[in-house]
Amino acid sequence: MSTDNLNGPAPDPAADLRKAPAPADTAAPSDAPATVLTPVDAPARDAVTVTDPRLLVREQGFGGYAAEFRRRLGSGELGSVPVVVGLVVIWAVFQSLNPAFLSAENLSNISVDIAGTGLIAVGVVFVLLIGEIDLAVGSVSGLAGAAFAVLSVSQGMPEWPALILAILTGTAAGAVHGFFFARIGVPAFVVTMAGLLAWNGLMLQILGANGTINLDDSGLVAQLTRYYFTDIAAAYGLATVAVAGYFLSALHAARKRDAAGIPSRPLSELALRAGVLAVLCYSAAYLLNQYKGLPLALVIFVGVVVVTDLVLRRTAFGRQVFALGGSIEASRRAGIDVTAVRITVFAISGTLAAMGGLMIASKIAAANQGAGAGDLLMSSIAAAVIGGTSLFGGRGRTWSALLGVLVIVSIQKGLQLESIAEPVKYMITGGVLLAAVVIDSVSRRTQKAAGRV
Repeated sequence: MSTDNLNGPAPDPAADLRKAPAPADTAAPSDAPATVLTPVDAPARDAVTVTDPRLLVREQGFGGYAAEFRRRLGSGELGSVPVVVGLVVIWAVFQSLNPAFLSAENLSNISVDIAGTGLIAVGVVFVLLIGEIDLAVGSVSGLAGAAFAVLSVSQGMPEWPALILAILTGTAAGAVHGFFFARIGVPAFVVTMAGLLAWNGLMLQILGANGTINLDDSGLVAQLTRYYFTDIAAAYGLATVAVAGYFLSALHAARKRDAAGIPSRPLSELALRAGVLAVLCYSAAYLLNQYKGLPLALVIFVGVVVVTDLVLRRTAFGRQVFALGGSIEASRRAGIDVTAVRITVFAISGTLAAMGGLMIASKIAAANQGAGAGDLLMSSIAAAVIGGTSLFGGRGRTWSALLGVLVIVSIQKGLQLESIAEPVKYMITGGVLLAAVVIDSVSRRTQKAAGRV
């Protein structure tokens, strides 16, 4: 052993290699220092750095927003921008035609009317996220309303147990759809179409020859759409919770990104976004308090949207749902139980369809043969798609159901104020749905061209 190593640090072979003189056949001219490409430097020469544009630090201020918007537009990442812009245009047009459109009474009625269809649309979002469709949600909603009416009115069961059993009826129906689709391999389109017919027939059977069962006006279900929190503190309190919840959640996400070394939104931007949200929420609270107060139906609907959004974004199950929408085969290879996730998704859709059906039964205080029929199915699917959920799977949020149903109900209420015929309402809603699907298709094609899908 050499004694030199005992008196100083051990030699660094890599450093010696970097300092090695150039071989004779590659030596530089004598008047210039030699540059040697060593094995240590070779990877640096061959490496190609590719940076996701979403990870770049954005310029601050208005210029940064403009640049970010151009980037998103070019890559097809439109998000909820089209539906928000469309909603603003719809409200502006109807307000110009009839000043009563943005009145406290009309906005309060809209907030109640969106609850039933909106709850069903949230369930549809789950199914669309895995790239499938559920055509039975309308019939399941009607069956749940009929089941509650039969149990509570005809059979004399207390309302709470009847309510729970009615919701579980929807859960069971959805699970049956999921079983035949995921386990047996029957296409979801066929399974849910069969469910549409079967559950509608079962609803007609249990309602009997009369076809209508009236609910107690002061009962539990009837009060879902008739109860208002008249204390003005309720509406303002909900607005405060919404703004504070958004700001704290966004701040937590930004700190996590900072800790991971990923660029995040600055505090000033988070405060600006929270400020805009505060203006919207407190304005809505003010208008609702000008009429009857905060509707219970709106509280339930928004609560379901928030909870389901957290499930999709913050849980392992939610990540599995998005994974299935992206690639079934990749999900299997990643160890995801595809069958279980699919059955669970359809069960969730059935559960929310049942909740929506009870909300709709509450509006008319009855369960009848027309429940779940008409345009309910198409309106629910349209709400999910118009709000920004992709028909191709893997992209969307439950908030899209809220935005989409708000667009649809706003159109319906606006046309109703103008005494427009029912056929025109269907045509306009169909046009809006087609526009949403076109935007979705173009957005997806743009993302493919940009290498993002």
